[in-house]
Amino acid sequence: MCSLQGTYLQETTILRFLLKAAIASPRLIIAVALVVLLVLAGTMTYTGFLVIGVLADYLGTGRFVAGLLVGGLFARFPWIRNGKLRIVGLLPKPVRRPLIVSLLALCSLHFVWQGDYVPVLFTGFAVAFLLSYPWLRRAVVDRMSASMFTFAGGRHPRKHTDDTVIEGEFREKKD
Repeated sequence: MCSLQGTYLQETTILRFLLKAAIASPRLIIAVALVVLLVLAGTMTYTGFLVIGVLADYLGTGRFVAGLLVGGLFARFPWIRNGKLRIVGLLPKPVRRPLIVSLLALCSLHFVWQGDYVPVLFTGFAVAFLLSYPWLRRAVVDRMSASMFTFAGGRHPRKHTDDTVIEGEFREKKD
């Protein structure tokens, strides 16, 4: 229980610091966020380049053909059926993420086998981000929705018990 309170206090302290920094200098925060997104996009793009290169090497084709094959495999298209918009693709949703992780693992093993360790770092980061993205998205969305819609829709804020706080309910008597 004590470690949960410590974690909560540390989390609120970090959030309070970030909020103060955002209020004090919003341009700097926006610039930092854009740089982080730019680095993430560049890392993922380079990782895709590495994966396409390894697949082209194994398939015995050029990068262009390997890229077309991977793009066709993972492509999703809008489809209207019975008046409802749907998104269809070759791979079902539960198969996509494990297949991407396995391609990244194949790429990492290929580079370890060849002794190239810098590309292994890029593919490892991509795997870590791919596996942690659903958790990160859920945590951010829950945090933002909890701060904006505290009591909406029957949701009540989480109760944090503190042994030093005495809670009571007082009612006035009518004379």
